[in-house]
Amino acid sequence: MKRCPECKRVETDDALAFCRADGTALISDSGPVGAEAGTVKFGSAPVSDEIKTSVLPPTSTTPEINRPTAPTTVLPAQQMPGTTRDLSRAGRRRAVIVVGALVCLALAIAGYFYIPGKRERAIESIAVLPFENKSGNADSEYLSDGLAESLIYRLSQLSNLKVSPRSSVFRYKGLQIDAEKIGNELGVDAVMSGRIVQRGDNLTISVELVDVRNKKTLWGEQYERKMSDLLATQKEIATTITEKLQLRLSGEGEQKLAKKYTDSNEAYQLFLIGQFHYSKRTRDELLQSITAYRQAIKLDPNFALAYVGVARSYNVMPSFSFMSPKEAMPQAKAAAERALQIDPNLAEAHGALANALALFDWNWAEAEREFKRAIELDPNVAEIHNRYGRAYLLPLGRFEEAAAELKLALELDPLSIPAGGNLAAVYLRERKYDLGLEQAKKTSALEPNHPTARDWLGWAYIASGMYKEAISLGENILQTNPADQDALVIVGSSYAKTDRRDDAKNVIRKLNDLAKSDYVSRYNLAIIYASLGDKDRTFAELEKAFDDHDRLCIEIKFDFFMDPVRSDPRFREILKRLNLPE
Repeated sequence: MKRCPECKRVETDDALAFCRADGTALISDSGPVGAEAGTVKFGSAPVSDEIKTSVLPPTSTTPEINRPTAPTTVLPAQQMPGTTRDLSRAGRRRAVIVVGALVCLALAIAGYFYIPGKRERAIESIAVLPFENKSGNADSEYLSDGLAESLIYRLSQLSNLKVSPRSSVFRYKGLQIDAEKIGNELGVDAVMSGRIVQRGDNLTISVELVDVRNKKTLWGEQYERKMSDLLATQKEIATTITEKLQLRLSGEGEQKLAKKYTDSNEAYQLFLIGQFHYSKRTRDELLQSITAYRQAIKLDPNFALAYVGVARSYNVMPSFSFMSPKEAMPQAKAAAERALQIDPNLAEAHGALANALALFDWNWAEAEREFKRAIELDPNVAEIHNRYGRAYLLPLGRFEEAAAELKLALELDPLSIPAGGNLAAVYLRERKYDLGLEQAKKTSALEPNHPTARDWLGWAYIASGMYKEAISLGENILQTNPADQDALVIVGSSYAKTDRRDDAKNVIRKLNDLAKSDYVSRYNLAIIYASLGDKDRTFAELEKAFDDHDRLCIEIKFDFFMDPVRSDPRFREILKRLNLPE
């Protein structure tokens, strides 16, 4: 084996005397030959399969090479002709590919760690749990509930944040449940919990915000405040939450978050007391809520939300037969109108007014206008979608739209018993009895003892001809509450449908006895008479219901209970007086 001393070319043919590349005389070489032909390994040091590169030293006079980012250059002494030159080009190509891949990897890592929002999806939904009252005093309960409810309301004003409504989160009140489990059940990204301790005028509020997707605590803080600072403190907490969630607020969002509904801390505390009593939904509690709201209004006559509270309390009074529509609904309407005079952009006020216009005035055009305005101002209030579907769209027979509104209400508040029951009502009025029964069972499974859930399950049983099941359900309710009017109607109608006429008439007597001291819906009595096939008494009770402006009158056009009298000319006359199309 011979080697050219000039170009270092190795020749394995010992017969050659001169280099075939440059004609230089060859010399003998005893070094071991590498794995690839034409390349020799000098000494014992191994040679890499890829040609080595080196950055020229900084003593070079070429400015481009002296820069820290100078490209690597293959040393000329290592470049050889023939196959070795081909290997060098392949190595350079591989080097470029490797460097490019490394650059891409570096950029990806930088994006992951340093570009906001790239590591994981931003938090888009939150549940604010009822605060724990650690004061050891039941009188402070309105503070713990009210603070959580105020935060829910304020955060709900933000269009880019989904907030679980009160009806969903307050199911967890008093329960020790893992935040991750609650987050999964409510379908939210973050859960906020808190504790409150009141000692005289001193208030300690502790809050914690957890990202339930990774069980990471995003924020925790303790506030030492005076009771007189309560109003400012709840606004401060809401603002901090938006910062910790890194929410980007529009100008409108910032205004809604910072909006002041009252400057009076005492009025605000009375408003919280009103909210606390309103949530209980008994006759006495609703009356106490109205008293608290009116006291707040006395301290601040421009407290629009307190007027909304009055309107809401009066709106639900007839629903539970706690007050006649003629006594309650005009006051609900007046309070809602006053709230709108103070704040025309208050969605809840438009919703409360729309409800009164539909249920009491039967003014369908104005009711629709107010419902739509309420939804336009705040599309994330489940209760408004619920009432729009139930009190307006359903009575007019716009079943598809009504179902869509109620399904939207359930998306916003998945555990809402009223929305679930009203969706069952749509299916039953549309004569989709199988769907109605299925929805009623689904709603009842969430909270079997909830009056609305029980009632719609009873109606669904009757519509489906399951009278035995309806009677069993109604009689079980009456064992604990003999004066439950809806349960009396469920069993009374079912008795009539199963030829237990005397039992049905006995139920009618019980309802008439109750009417001596309480408000009784005459429409409910009409249902039992219609089930008995007594048309004259049915229309006599419907006339009384019409005179009372009974909230159930709007049911008449599609109510399956009225099928036995639907062909009577008197039925069409009532539809006209209700401003309902025939």
